[in-house]
Amino acid sequence: MSSIMSERAPYASDPSQSRGRVHGASLSPTRSEYQRDRDRIIHSTAFRRLQHKTQVFLHHEGQHYRTRLTHTLEVSQMARSIARALRLDEDLAEAIALAHDLGHTPFGHAGERVMNEKMAQFGGFDHNMQAIRVVTRLENRYAEHDGLNLTWETLEGILKHNGPLIDGAGNAVGRYVGEGLPVGFGDIPASEDLQLSTYASLEAQTAAIADDIAYNAHDIDDALRAGLIRLGDLVDVPLAGPIVRQVLSRWPDLERSRQAHEVQRRLITQNIEDVIAASTAAIAEIAPTSTDDVRHAGKTLIRFSDETAEAEQGLKRFLFDNVYRSEAVMAPVRQSQAVVSELFDHYMATLDLPGRWGAAARAAASDTERARLICDFIAGMTDPFALEQHARLFDAARRLG
Repeated sequence: MSSIMSERAPYASDPSQSRGRVHGASLSPTRSEYQRDRDRIIHSTAFRRLQHKTQVFLHHEGQHYRTRLTHTLEVSQMARSIARALRLDEDLAEAIALAHDLGHTPFGHAGERVMNEKMAQFGGFDHNMQAIRVVTRLENRYAEHDGLNLTWETLEGILKHNGPLIDGAGNAVGRYVGEGLPVGFGDIPASEDLQLSTYASLEAQTAAIADDIAYNAHDIDDALRAGLIRLGDLVDVPLAGPIVRQVLSRWPDLERSRQAHEVQRRLITQNIEDVIAASTAAIAEIAPTSTDDVRHAGKTLIRFSDETAEAEQGLKRFLFDNVYRSEAVMAPVRQSQAVVSELFDHYMATLDLPGRWGAAARAAASDTERARLICDFIAGMTDPFALEQHARLFDAARRLG
């Protein structure tokens, strides 16, 4: 195991060579620049709110289901493990992992879909761009500036951990071809251009694949807890099936919860080991000698093997059909979508937002500016706060009606 703790690779991000922060900050005698980013994220208001934001199952349905916060912590642990094995900067990988979901709305992807629909005529909604808004503008804890004043590398990772947003000619790529690029790129406070056409650092790519590993393993765990699926339903499912068969064969009489945990931990371990092996080979093929070589490699280097990538897509299809689109999940999803939709419409019509938010909305120079403020306010809500505000506004109206 001692080799895992070896010296940082030449293609790893080096905190002493960071491209810096928008606002100058004195050097810390005890922490690297990326450690400081990690700490600023952990101490932010937006990070604390993740404990009351939905992952897949609404937070009030049970105390043992993942929230955005527990998911984020699990992603950060996996990202550190992969980064350590690949001799990357663990602290940068962790910082990006901790920040990757800060832009999510209440009620998970259901809330995001509604927000994107409501904001369509005002530039749309993208949770990665919203996370950038959170860490550069909406967090207002510091005396000298808005935002968390994170390093360029952390901002780049938050925005681009899933890959470039445009090609060299400036055309949208990936999912943005159909959806269009979210607004706000020219307004991101960063020490330098975030280079939307290049790949992000290996640390950011590590955070992205750790997110996929965590989603798959833990959504299986939560679905088993909820009774939406049984272990036996997984025996022929790609990626998970062989592990389930091993566990059921070796411990047929073990209580179900322990069988499920054994499947989950083996799936995580197998996935992480696969990523380390496949990524090591991909890095060796390119032979980068710097972070710039990584950014211009033309492809993602932190990856699953081809076999695992194909199986992982099969597992995702199973989860989509049997968990994410099950009525037990979709019924509360529809209710939560109505909450977000009605809140947005009400605030746009009345500007009845609390405190500084209401004052800012009333002073907005245009409907687009006003809508973005309302979007920021709703996206920052926790599930309970959104339900509380909806009840306050609409239950009273129904009683009066």
